[in-house]
Amino acid sequence: ESKPDTEIKPLFSCIIILSFSIFAKFYCIIYLLFMSDNYSLIIKNGSCYIGGKLIKTDLGLLGKKIKKIGKIELNSSKVFDATNKVILPGIIDTQVHFREPGSTDAEDLESGSRAAVLGGVTSLFEMPNTNPPTSNLVEFEKKIQLAKDRMHSNYAFYFGATPENTEQLSQLKNLKGCCGIKLFAGSSTGNLLVDKEADIEKVISKADRIVSIHSEDEEILNIRKKFIKKGDVHSHPEWRNSETAMSSTRRVVKIAERYNKKIHVLHVTTREEVDFLAMHKKNVTFETTPQHLTMYAPDCYDKLGTYAQMNPPLRTKEHYDRLWTAIKNNIVDVLGSDHAPHTKENKQKEYPNSPSGMPGVQTIFPVMLDHVNNNKLTLQQLINLMCENPCRIFGIKDKGFIKENFDADLTIVDMNKEQIIKDEMIASKCGWTPFNNYKVKGFPIATIVNGNIVMSDGKIVSKAQGRPLSF
Repeated sequence: ESKPDTEIKPLFSCIIILSFSIFAKFYCIIYLLFMSDNYSLIIKNGSCYIGGKLIKTDLGLLGKKIKKIGKIELNSSKVFDATNKVILPGIIDTQVHFREPGSTDAEDLESGSRAAVLGGVTSLFEMPNTNPPTSNLVEFEKKIQLAKDRMHSNYAFYFGATPENTEQLSQLKNLKGCCGIKLFAGSSTGNLLVDKEADIEKVISKADRIVSIHSEDEEILNIRKKFIKKGDVHSHPEWRNSETAMSSTRRVVKIAERYNKKIHVLHVTTREEVDFLAMHKKNVTFETTPQHLTMYAPDCYDKLGTYAQMNPPLRTKEHYDRLWTAIKNNIVDVLGSDHAPHTKENKQKEYPNSPSGMPGVQTIFPVMLDHVNNNKLTLQQLINLMCENPCRIFGIKDKGFIKENFDADLTIVDMNKEQIIKDEMIASKCGWTPFNNYKVKGFPIATIVNGNIVMSDGKIVSKAQGRPLSF
């Protein structure tokens, strides 16, 4: 049936416009993939950490990826001049407690991640001992939703183990944004606890993800409560002594080896554990913290009082020295901050009513850079501990290295910048740091997350760019 011209012309115009739109979109895709030499960000004149060496070269970023490593003459809408700066793979902190949901007066996901990128951290693993705990799929999904469009760094969340949820732990392999399973063998902040050997064995044997363990023996902790001296935080490491840690670590390693499962022991603090774990590396990796590499008893308690209180405790210099030996000999696998903030009001309570934990996500990297400048470890060792090893151990995709087609997560550093860390600098809601008035040399001056500059010269310069990590 014939149509009047007045009906045919608009229809024909729509077809022409639609065809042109489709062609234009197709052309743009082909241009970006094959023809374009433009970049969303060019980083020029910096020394890039590539293959264990510092190489002076340029980086061309396109979207969230590193598109080119090499000399780039082309212009971009954005050019970052990194002359005399060091460009590192994005720093990863694999142990933080951001207190949301629950104690958001001390921290939340937004404020904690803001502190992270100010300290050069581009990705992090957040812990499940919240209120309610992240120990079922419903609460896990709630946390994923809480993080959406609010976190400045990339992120993943631990799934908390309980004596009752062991069946769920065998079904987490494809859970988006899940970095692993957290097991508290000894009690700490929160109510997650798996302290009976039979239950610990069920968790480790059934888990289809790596199990990261707070390793203290709950039975010994209860027996040794008699060593707690009211009003004297110096008694904290006497109560939670080295055997409390060693007994638990010996147990979890034995179970992991029996079932040929991978475990990761968190915040190792004792020389006994270091010597033991050095001989059991097949199934076990382990972490220590910058606090335990920078402070020791009794000085830390003399200076900081209950602000130095954490679990496991800061110990005497013989343990500090053995941890450094393990760092220098590449026995330690990972550095994590164990960022665990509490308000000043709570930390100032009389011991033992004062809570354990201290903030650290904003200071972990500057403090360790200072140790690099003081020749306590090499830059290569630090990158192994905070970039490459976390990706290898936990299976993080496309991060930890400066490589073409890898994610453009980068930390840019001025190795000569001197900075005095102050409470006033801390972005965490708690508003304090155990490193107050601590002078460091070497400081992050820019943090790039998913190809976007999110921190520059100590200021947040873009909206939250964080996304869940892939494994």
